[in-house]
Amino acid sequence: MRAVVLNCTLKPSPDQSNTELLAEPVAAGLRDKGAATESFRVVDYNILPGVETDLGEGDQWPELHKALLAAEILVIASPTWLGRPSSIAQRVLERMDAMMSETDEQGKPVAYNKVAGVVVTGNEDGAHHVISEISGALNDIGYTIPGQAWTYWNMGPGPGPSYTDTDHGHEWSHKTAATMADNLFAVASALQANPIS
Repeated sequence: MRAVVLNCTLKPSPDQSNTELLAEPVAAGLRDKGAATESFRVVDYNILPGVETDLGEGDQWPELHKALLAAEILVIASPTWLGRPSSIAQRVLERMDAMMSETDEQGKPVAYNKVAGVVVTGNEDGAHHVISEISGALNDIGYTIPGQAWTYWNMGPGPGPSYTDTDHGHEWSHKTAATMADNLFAVASALQANPIS
C-alpha cells in the first residue's frame, strides 16, 4: 500500500509548516499499518495554472501526478485562509481535474479504487467547509472518501496562535488523525481486494 500527502501550505521550505506537522500523525498511522508514505510540499514545485496533466516546459505537476497514480491513498493537507482552502490546494485540484478523463488499462478512471482524505489547519473556524470543498472535488475526480477521513485543528473564532504555538486541541486532532488513517487504510484495503470493475 502506498500513500501520498500533498501539503498545500503557502510556506516554502525550509519554513516550518503547521499543516505538515498535523499531517504527520496521519502519515505515521498509515506507516504503522505498513503503508509506504511520501510527502510533497507543493509550493516548492513549479505547478503551472491549468486543467491539463502536462503543460510543457517548466511544469512540475507531471512529477506529482505520477506519484498520485502510483498511490492507493491520497491525503490533501491545507491551511484555512479566509475560510477557504489555500490557493495551492485549489491549484492542485484544478490540475487534478484532468484525471477525470484519464483511464487505466481497463478503461476505468485513474482515481477509481483509490481513497482520499483531508487535513486542515487554521486559527479560525471554517475547517469543515474546507474539508467539504476538497472532499467534494476529490469525489468528482473518482476518489472514494471513507467516513471520517479527515482531521483538523483550529482555535475557534477570531485570530489566535497557530498550531505550533499552543498545545490546545492537539490531543483531539491526533486522535482523529489516527481514526482517519485507520479508515483510509481499511477502505483502500477493501478496494484492493474487491476493486470497482
